[in-house]
Order: sequence, then C-alpha cells, then structure tokens
Amino acid sequence: MDNGTVVSFSLPNRALDLTQVIDPHPFTPSGDALKERCEEIFHIQVAGLAKRVLHAHAQTAVVGISGGLDSTLALLVTVMTFDALKIPRDRIIGITMPGFRTTDRTYTNACDLIRSLGVTLREISIKEACVQHFKDINHDIHVHDVTYENSQARERTQLLMDVANQANGLVIGTGDLSELALGWATYNGDHMSMYGVNGSIPKTLVKYLVEWVANNKVDEASRTTLLDIVDTPISPELIPADEHGNIKQKTEDLVGPYELHDFFLYHFLRFGASPAKIYFLAKRAFKETYDDATLKKWLHTFFRRFFQQQFKRSCLPDGPKVGSISLSPRGDWRMPSDAMATLWLDEIAGL
Repeated sequence: MDNGTVVSFSLPNRALDLTQVIDPHPFTPSGDALKERCEEIFHIQVAGLAKRVLHAHAQTAVVGISGGLDSTLALLVTVMTFDALKIPRDRIIGITMPGFRTTDRTYTNACDLIRSLGVTLREISIKEACVQHFKDINHDIHVHDVTYENSQARERTQLLMDVANQANGLVIGTGDLSELALGWATYNGDHMSMYGVNGSIPKTLVKYLVEWVANNKVDEASRTTLLDIVDTPISPELIPADEHGNIKQKTEDLVGPYELHDFFLYHFLRFGASPAKIYFLAKRAFKETYDDATLKKWLHTFFRRFFQQQFKRSCLPDGPKVGSISLSPRGDWRMPSDAMATLWLDEIAGL
C-alpha cells in the first residue's frame, strides 16, 4: 500500500491584516438600497397586520403612543394597513398614557402625530391607578426601583387590553428586535400585545423606517412631528426627568449603544459567530468610534442579557418576519429559557 510521499516545507511567519471592510451597521444598507429596504419592510408589516385584522374580524386597532420611535412606527403601520383595507382611520385608537415622568416633548409629539394622522386620540393618565397600586402592595412611591418602573408599564398594557376589548379591536405591539434581544421590556407589560408589528426590526432600522415614511407617505404636519421624534433620545421615561424637564433616563446609557448591540446580534444570530470573532470584527468596524474596552464592556452586557432574558422571548405575540433574523419562538429561534451564558462570558473575559 502506497502511503504517499512526505514533502517538507515552511511558510514565512508574517502578520496578516483583514482587508475586508466591515459594515458597522449591517441591518441598514446605504443609498438607494436603504430606501428599497425600507419600502419592502414596511409593506411586509402592513401585509402581516392586514391579514391578522381580517382573520380576527377586528373592528378597531389600539396603539399606545409614547412619542418614541417604536410606538410611532407601529402607529404608521396600522394607519397604512387601515388605508389598504379601506377602513376609516378614526377606527384606530391612539392612546397616550402620561405617567409621573412623561416629558412635554414626547407627550406633545404623541398627541400631534395622532391628530395629524386622523386617528382617534384618547388620553388616559396612569398616575392615580399607579398610586393606588403602590398603596395596595405597600410600595414606597419615592423608591424608584424595578417595581416602580414595571408597575407603570403593566398599568399601560392593562389599559390598552381593556380598551381593545371595549372596542372589539386588537392591541398592536410596538417592541422591536433589539429590545427583545436585550430583554429591554417589562414581562407582561409592553412585552405583550395581540400582534407585534416591530418584532423583527432592529432599533437601528426603526429610525430609518420612520424617516422613510416621513419623507414619502405623510403630509407636512405629520412629517415635522415624525422628524422630531427621530431626534428624541430613546427612553422608557419611567424615572424623573432632569431639573429642566428633559429626558434623564436614556436607554443607551443603561444598556449600551444600540448600534453596537445590533452589530453583535447580527453576527451572532446570522452567522453563529463566537464572542472572539464578533469582538475582532467590531474593533475594525468601530475603530473610529469606540475603544477596545468599551466594545468589550458592551459585548459582555449583550451576551449576559441575551441569555438571561430568553424567558421573555419564549412567549411573544405573533408578528411578521421581515428579515433574515427573528427571535420568535414560532420561527427560526429555539432556545431554552434556562440556557447559561458561562462559556460565552468566559471567552469574553479572556479577550
């Protein structure tokens, strides 16, 4: 039997550098491709919601409007869906639910947008209900902890659900893909709805979708409000504003920049990349923006939260899949809620 010939050779030991350009925003193409992507995604959202409205024989839709990006996109999708189904826009109930820490900017934008789109506006304050709830459970209203924050989110969801029952309608969910990945939602609060239109859309893309609608689908009054919403800091507004009445609780200060988390999410789910590879790619993609320590810090946060928060993703409402990545338990993603992040976090610690 011929075992072949062994040929000895050596290769020069030289450093190799990656020449490929790494896109820091893989969910958002540039130029005309972005416009085409936004149009296609928006149409998929509308088609999905239209099917659900018809299937459920719903007479109305109920959307909680905060004046932020996600609820704005959900409202726009609902409006265009009702237009496509030739249902009057006033059958959509846009509810603004000011709480203890709602700023004037978000409140005004929410009301202005609802009115300019021809949607029925309802304002229901959650303050008295939450004060009573805190008394019932013996919680100090001056302690701004997770109970204080989540009680407000769950009170809003209860209102939306009950109004939807009154009006024989559907509660339209607003949470996006990035929030679901990080678990940045109150369990059985804003985490829950009857149909979630944004569940497959990352936060970095939501902004561009709202801008696309502002520039292509609405009148000037709505456009002005939409562009101001795009420029508003992302916040759940569940703790006090600053001394000037401006938003103090900024989400990205707490969980990290969404552009980083969307980058991590894309490479982790789309290609199954390890933390070491994601870190390697991120250093090149964001070399002009973040230092290595910052990248490592938020990469650790991403994997820690991603594994800890799977229990929320195990019971998501239905919604359309609009891209190559989905965290729906009825779609591509299968993950036990008790999965441990130990191996991934250990790898990050060794970087």
